[in-house]
Amino acid sequence: MCPEDKLYAMRHSAAHVLAQAVMEMFPEAKLGIGPAIDDGFYYDFELPRTLIPEDLPIIEKKMKQIVKQNQKFVRREEDGKKAVAFLKKTEQKYKMEMAEEFIAEGEDISFYENFMQDGKATFVDLCEGPHVETTGKIGAFKLTKLAGAYWRGDEKNPMLQRIYGVCFETREDLDAHMKMLKEAEKRDHRKLGKELDLFGTYEKAGAGLVYWHPNGGRIRSTIEDYWKKVHFDNGYEIVYSPHIGKSWLWETSGHLDFYNDNMYSPMEIDEENYYVKPMNCPFHILMYNSDIRSYRDLPMRWAEMGTVYRYEKSGVLHGLLRVRGFTQDDAHIICTPDQVEDEILEVLRFSLDMWKVFGFDDVKAYLATRPEKAVGDDDRWEKAIESLKKAIKKEKLEYEMDEGGGAFYGPKIDLKVKDALGREWQMTTIQFDFNLPDRFDMNFVAEDGKEHRPYMVHRALLGSFERFFGVLTEHYAGAFPTWLAPVQVAVLPVSEKFVGWAEEVVEKLKKKDVRVKLDDSAESLGKKIRNAEKSKVPWMLVIGEKEVKDKSVAARNYHTKDQDVMDYGEFEKMVLAEISERVLP
Repeated sequence: MCPEDKLYAMRHSAAHVLAQAVMEMFPEAKLGIGPAIDDGFYYDFELPRTLIPEDLPIIEKKMKQIVKQNQKFVRREEDGKKAVAFLKKTEQKYKMEMAEEFIAEGEDISFYENFMQDGKATFVDLCEGPHVETTGKIGAFKLTKLAGAYWRGDEKNPMLQRIYGVCFETREDLDAHMKMLKEAEKRDHRKLGKELDLFGTYEKAGAGLVYWHPNGGRIRSTIEDYWKKVHFDNGYEIVYSPHIGKSWLWETSGHLDFYNDNMYSPMEIDEENYYVKPMNCPFHILMYNSDIRSYRDLPMRWAEMGTVYRYEKSGVLHGLLRVRGFTQDDAHIICTPDQVEDEILEVLRFSLDMWKVFGFDDVKAYLATRPEKAVGDDDRWEKAIESLKKAIKKEKLEYEMDEGGGAFYGPKIDLKVKDALGREWQMTTIQFDFNLPDRFDMNFVAEDGKEHRPYMVHRALLGSFERFFGVLTEHYAGAFPTWLAPVQVAVLPVSEKFVGWAEEVVEKLKKKDVRVKLDDSAESLGKKIRNAEKSKVPWMLVIGEKEVKDKSVAARNYHTKDQDVMDYGEFEKMVLAEISERVLP
């Protein structure tokens, strides 16, 4: 969201009014920061007591009173020393810290002050803006939740209390968003993961580490089998690399200089330091450099489902979406400069095809260009950016330029997909790298018989299996398509006397590699159906007297709720086609 946007100004103004309302409720409150965010705003506070959910309606009521008063926002710039003196006088220590930093960096100091219609001042806050003209123009808003947040995101700093809110131009937009949030709560992958027994995270064994339970393991295994097949089909070779490497490796790659805060402490082996890998790329480069490479060998497309470990602060860990150990669907393409344009186009096509298979067809590209500080000469950057742009245009993808948003070592394409609720998720990355080929002295022998530096492209289509699985679970609300479901068919005999044919059906389906489960419990048929529904099994086969006699099944579909009696052979043919063709619900 751009600061020039009207909605951005509304949301930023709502954060300002939130601070004003909290100060009315707690005059001794210390103000942190209060920015606009994608769907609303938040503000951080140091308060004399811990807030509870019942406080939110009270604060919201105070905000609405301020909005009704149509108070005017007035910006004023202030001399640095006066600004610090004022903040010190009001005992706003966090704002004073910010002001001192602004002064040290040579930035302007500005305040926004509120005035009633009669000119009476009501509230002032250190703020860059922008804001709407008056509080009455803020729009529709609602406070949504409380959270804790360390000041400046540093665990060594005090824990503040954060209040979140949403804000939209109209009440209709707000109502639609709140409806979406309610649906999102039902789809929360952490909730569904527990209900469907897909995965677990266990704090006592290590926060941010994922345990795939059998049901989740079945789905992951199915995804991995598909992933391997399509990679082989698209000209990739699959490699495997170790989980640890000597410090030399990470010194050469630059990780110990640039990424050390996200790496785990070293372990000493044979009097040398080894690190758990945060990335797979240096290992792939070692494999490449193990032999002399000719231009005839290129392009090389090497893929790995590589598990990496990165330190994330405990406050940002979130189910499968933010973890400390995860498996990337990683790949590196090493090619000549003349091949790079075709390779980028192929990666983009491959990625879009894969997203369609999983049911995501609303994809947008973001092209990140050279930042202020970067390695690599201008010509290589321009050629790389042009290759990325041409690929996007050839695939007729909607895209935005992210000027200066590339990594210091190369430009990239980020693909964001929209889920069933219209939420955008950043997933695929296609990243040039002008840094590692130089650091590891990568070469190939060209047609002229001389050594040249190859181009290297990092590429992750799904991102990480953990994060992708979290998004996929929420997209389908846990009701996975038949080809992915951990149990594809539940066989439900009406009573014990029909179990014989039910067991035959189970064995027939197992021989066809269908994931099938027999419920031969003493429960009523209604309870068996409810249990299968609760587990979101795509197909339920009810077996009664008629089905035993006719060697048929009463097939009930979870997604459509339709139930049809059909010959067993007909059902088998239908479900096998649904699985092999990866039919979506």
